Amino acid sequence: MNTNLMSRNDLVLLLGFAIVVLAMPIWLAPFGAGYPDLLQRFMIYGIFAVGFNILFGLTGYLSFGHAAFFGVGSYTAVWSLKLLTLDAIPALLFAVIVSGLFALVIGFLCLRRSGIYFSILTLAFAQMSYNLAYSVLTPITNGETGLQLTLADPRVIDAAVGHTYVGQPIPTLLGTPIGGYAGFYFCAGFLIITFFIAQRIAGSPFGMMLKAIKSNQTRMQFTGFNTRPYALSAFVISGMYAGLAGALLAVTDPLAGAERMQWTASGEVVLMTILGGVGTLIGPVLGAWIIKYFENILSALNDNILARFFDFLPDGVDTVFVKVIGKFVGDGWHLTLGLVFVIIVIFLPGGIMEGVRRVSAMFNRSGGKTSNRTQAAE
Repeated sequence: MNTNLMSRNDLVLLLGFAIVVLAMPIWLAPFGAGYPDLLQRFMIYGIFAVGFNILFGLTGYLSFGHAAFFGVGSYTAVWSLKLLTLDAIPALLFAVIVSGLFALVIGFLCLRRSGIYFSILTLAFAQMSYNLAYSVLTPITNGETGLQLTLADPRVIDAAVGHTYVGQPIPTLLGTPIGGYAGFYFCAGFLIITFFIAQRIAGSPFGMMLKAIKSNQTRMQFTGFNTRPYALSAFVISGMYAGLAGALLAVTDPLAGAERMQWTASGEVVLMTILGGVGTLIGPVLGAWIIKYFENILSALNDNILARFFDFLPDGVDTVFVKVIGKFVGDGWHLTLGLVFVIIVIFLPGGIMEGVRRVSAMFNRSGGKTSNRTQAAE
């Protein structure tokens, strides 16, 4: 009975999530975020955050190095597009496989430690990966310039079937260019699929074991249970999610640069997860959307735009508003993000989803009181 109820709830959650995602061009348009490039980033970083939450949210292992897998996925995808074919599917498959293998090696080494030592180890490996991509492996990564597509690339599969290109090469899906809203729906499909997989993992016996590791790993080890294979599996799956996200970014924006592997990119996905709600399904996605919205919308505001917006205020007052708010937008958009993050951490330690649960509980209590009054009156 309970299993059926949970399955029904999961299905409702998945359908609701899919509807919200697919309708984003409509309901985000009034907020100035309905254009394809930003929507694609919402989807891509949503996948990144969902995958990171499988490791951090379920097992409690905090990684500061997930940008390494994101970057590896980008580089692998671009090389596939350069050497094999402009079709995106092989690029995504190779990116997920290579990122998973890389995560297997890094996870095998890092999971020998836990807590802060694990976090520092992942950060060290990520920085080594960044430095390798930036300077040492320049024949493969093209250093600070980044890896790009050119007409001179061999693309042996496309050449074998007689495909020729004119102008800048653009990744395709079965011959259809991936760009604009088509690129958004392409990425949205992967976000919905990866959300469903994460949902199944969280509710499976494997997911229960990951939650048990987070709850009390020491007690499990004392009982003779080997937790490392489960933690390593979660690390690899999380790395594959990051590789997929990096590959999608390379497909929609055919460029792979070392900056995608910096420690700041790893810190960003940590902020996304904490802001939305660690251990929840939807929370990390919401956190990713909020941060990318701030980055792309608030950073584009300037004093001229603010002056036009506050033009209805009396002279002098509008100037004060522009000067004060101008500190929190444009180049200062990080101040707004920091302020929001501080407020969330202080008042909602469980992230945005904790606020949603509190509001839902308030409505349930008020509804229950109304029902009790009605019954008493009867």
